[in-house]
Amino acid sequence: MSENQKTIGLRTVFMGTATFAEKILSALISADYNIIGVYTQKDKKVGRKQEVEEGAVKAIAEQNQIPVFQPAKFDDEAIEELRKMKPDLIIVAAYGKILPKETLKLPGFGAINIHPSLLPKFRGPSPIQNALLEGESETGTTIMLMDEGMDTGDVLAQQKVIVSDHETYPELLEKLAASSTQLLLETVPLWIERKIEPTKQDNLQATLCQLIERQDGQIIWSDEAQNIYNRYRALTPWPGVYTFWERNRYNFRLKLNKLNVIRQNPETTHTVGEVFEIGDNVGVQTDLGVIILEEVQLEGKNNAPIKEFLNGYPDFLGTVLK
Repeated sequence: MSENQKTIGLRTVFMGTATFAEKILSALISADYNIIGVYTQKDKKVGRKQEVEEGAVKAIAEQNQIPVFQPAKFDDEAIEELRKMKPDLIIVAAYGKILPKETLKLPGFGAINIHPSLLPKFRGPSPIQNALLEGESETGTTIMLMDEGMDTGDVLAQQKVIVSDHETYPELLEKLAASSTQLLLETVPLWIERKIEPTKQDNLQATLCQLIERQDGQIIWSDEAQNIYNRYRALTPWPGVYTFWERNRYNFRLKLNKLNVIRQNPETTHTVGEVFEIGDNVGVQTDLGVIILEEVQLEGKNNAPIKEFLNGYPDFLGTVLK
């Protein structure tokens, strides 16, 4: 019997919201999983006009005629609704809600979660960003049985992923989604045949994710260049990184949309935060090393390559960013 055949009759409920979840759901549908329902968070208002936008997970489910559920919380009514579906398995990926104990007991094969880190490292909601913030050269994905804790359940399978030096969040997300999909499709058939012995996590080795907030994007130039560059990698595209440029006694917010890094200080001495030419590039001095500006965006203006930006604002060179 093929791996696909083992899962055709399995009544599977999928729960997820973010881009990572969208890719997992698409893979499950392509693999002919019997998805009887999809749970995702409520549609949100986005953009300046605050228009309600349908999430990608919901859109994929509807395109494939899969019932969609968007409970605000898992109260008694939502739990009873899920119970009536009689799921054999629940698969969770970046759902953004904690499931109560009652829901975890409903499926015969339990609820499994795909978490893009090598648990118990980086438990919590932003493991990919945190791996980049910490400058990790290696991360991975974990398939785990869910319990009442935050990413504390027993591990079914793990797979390591190499992190490249210049990889940004969208790029690492794509790589981890592919790795996670492959590992999930390999693991589920083995799990339902009881060929996997779950392994407990070592709680003494656990680390928690830093919650990512909008203000985390502000650059502190007294930090080292590599740390600043890692922040840029982790926070692209949201919330993005930015600094402030004082011009004509007004502090303009300047988004730094594309950066590079030189890890050592140049031969000439510059003030921390100073903008200067370094070869054919434009750099900003940090405590150790230089951040190379490639594309920037002044508040209210369009994104621009740094040379184009200097054509409009030649006085930018020599200033000290805050």
